[in-house]
Amino acid sequence: MKALFQCTMVLLALGIFVACGNSPKGEAAKTSDKTEKPAEPTAASSKYQVDVQNSSVMWTGTKPIGDAHSGTIKLKGGELAVAGGNITACSFEFDMNSIENTDMKAGDGKEKLEEHLKSADFFDVTAYPTAKFTVTGAQPVTGKAGVTHQLTGNLTMRDQTKSITFDVNVAQLSDRVTAVTPSFTINRTEWGVNYHSGILGTVKDQLINDDVALVINLVATPQ
Repeated sequence: MKALFQCTMVLLALGIFVACGNSPKGEAAKTSDKTEKPAEPTAASSKYQVDVQNSSVMWTGTKPIGDAHSGTIKLKGGELAVAGGNITACSFEFDMNSIENTDMKAGDGKEKLEEHLKSADFFDVTAYPTAKFTVTGAQPVTGKAGVTHQLTGNLTMRDQTKSITFDVNVAQLSDRVTAVTPSFTINRTEWGVNYHSGILGTVKDQLINDDVALVINLVATPQ
């Protein structure tokens, strides 16, 4: 997806002092410092443009003790190529300035949380206004409910790139392609988002979980 998937992200799980009882839900994405070249469309691939109005990235962040918050991040754009129901190439970009909280009402802390997530403590959107995800490989999956493929790709946030692997359900329809992930988690500290993290030895009552849960729902239409 030619720009990322970020992305979204904002908060947290598992400090060195606490068990993960209040961690975000989802299977942990496999991560690696070793990145690969972006996948290239095959000659048989049909090309699609990500419909940013109908696509979404949802995030959930928690504290080991106390609050859990959720929200969305908008996509700026993206492309994918599909052949026979298989993703052959894909990239998309997150608009990090669009980070929004959806579990609080205006005036009840919503704006304060959004401002903090956009600050240098977290995603520093002034310096890093976008995040990117680019597919490097896709493997068909059988025997796993709601999952058709396992995607591997390069996720770039805050100018740091890691390879991540997660599950997705891909459907190629007559007028669109959809790619929807189950909830999965990434560790924000791997991209340098360390505020109140367990790796810094933060005191227990101030910890924010390092794991962040993401759900990506892509809708793409023919170019």
